[in-house]
Amino acid sequence: MKKLMIALLLVFVLIGCQKNEPTETEEPTRVYDAAELVLLEEMEKSFMFFYEQANTDELSGGYGLINDRYNSNATLSSIASVGFGLAGLPVGITYDWITYDQGYERASKTLDTFLQLEHYHGFFYHFLNKQTGARAGLSEVSIIDTALFIAGAITAGEYFGGEVHTKAMQLYEQIDWTWYLDSNQQFFMGYRPESGFSGHWDFYGEQLLLYVLGAGAPNPQYRTNKTVYQSFIRRTASYGGEPFISSWFGSLFTYQYSHAFIDFRNTEDEFGVNWFENSVHATLANRTYAIDMNPVYQTFTANSWGMTASDGPKGYSGYYGSKPSGFTDDAHRNDGTIAPSGALGSIVFTPDLVKNAALYFETIGGLKGVYGYKDAYNFENNQTWIAQDVIGINKGITMVMIANYFDNIVWEYFMKNTHVQSGLEVIGIRPIQE
Repeated sequence: MKKLMIALLLVFVLIGCQKNEPTETEEPTRVYDAAELVLLEEMEKSFMFFYEQANTDELSGGYGLINDRYNSNATLSSIASVGFGLAGLPVGITYDWITYDQGYERASKTLDTFLQLEHYHGFFYHFLNKQTGARAGLSEVSIIDTALFIAGAITAGEYFGGEVHTKAMQLYEQIDWTWYLDSNQQFFMGYRPESGFSGHWDFYGEQLLLYVLGAGAPNPQYRTNKTVYQSFIRRTASYGGEPFISSWFGSLFTYQYSHAFIDFRNTEDEFGVNWFENSVHATLANRTYAIDMNPVYQTFTANSWGMTASDGPKGYSGYYGSKPSGFTDDAHRNDGTIAPSGALGSIVFTPDLVKNAALYFETIGGLKGVYGYKDAYNFENNQTWIAQDVIGINKGITMVMIANYFDNIVWEYFMKNTHVQSGLEVIGIRPIQE
């Protein structure tokens, strides 16, 4: 069992034991360095957030719904959190944290819930009451959060097959991606039945997943095309390194979320854009900006970086980020807050730098809780502030990216889906020809 193996390896590191060479009939045992052991622990604790904080009351109407955050606001569920939770089930089974049967049951019954939930053209409300499945407050019908949910469902469907795959495809097939388009062939950002559509995905961000899922939609009438993928602004800028296509707030999650599911490695679109390398450069820029801003924010250092949407001393902020941002590099806002998920979600892009950050996180007293690192920390004004909560989407990007770093787990199963492959082909993202 991997969990036992990891524990034994840690003992070996501590007491200086030498491992015997494997025999001809043995498979070589993977040896993890100190930082990787930290990452494995964080991945497991992040997984346990999704598994333990799910509603398992089959009579409640909200089976499988997972907290938006823990430990406050326990009745609020995020559908994106559910998507990450579904994607994490193959991870939990691979590492023996749950059994196959436990994962299969959780996935199948969660999808049953969504097959019964209220939706608009296949799109779900962003936030739901965890117990009943009803819309929470005036929550919007969210295209990006529906996409993150369905990406997790697709991953689970490809892993488990059978009825899980059938149900995941039912949910995917009912999404009318064309309904969410504006007159410029850009996706709107939100919809409320009381006020209609709002916002536009008119700048680069976390939405690459939308174009792939839309272009590969199982129902031909609901498919989008290459024009939609080409409709958003691609501002090329740089900070301390190579130029790349930047997001509005320069927040690291915008360079990570689509990559949690889509394996963009060694691919490019018809304009020569390699989105994986784009995120590498964005990650490096974020760290360089943190180093350069150390005279302003003492929390920011070479190993304390990763500005991304998170809780902060004054509440949640989606503005945390770095240059380049917006049109003139001033859209981001910082107060010295760092979320561990910012760096950890970039483990596949800059592994050595992220490992150093992970070792640093281990030195921060009070940062760890029952589900691993709490959402964020801030050391400004010679005071220590540490978030009390963990947030589902930040735990999700942490868990999934670490799993992809070690074993390609989520990438492997999501990319097996024929509609995903078709979507990539339609919008023109193909393997780089040597």
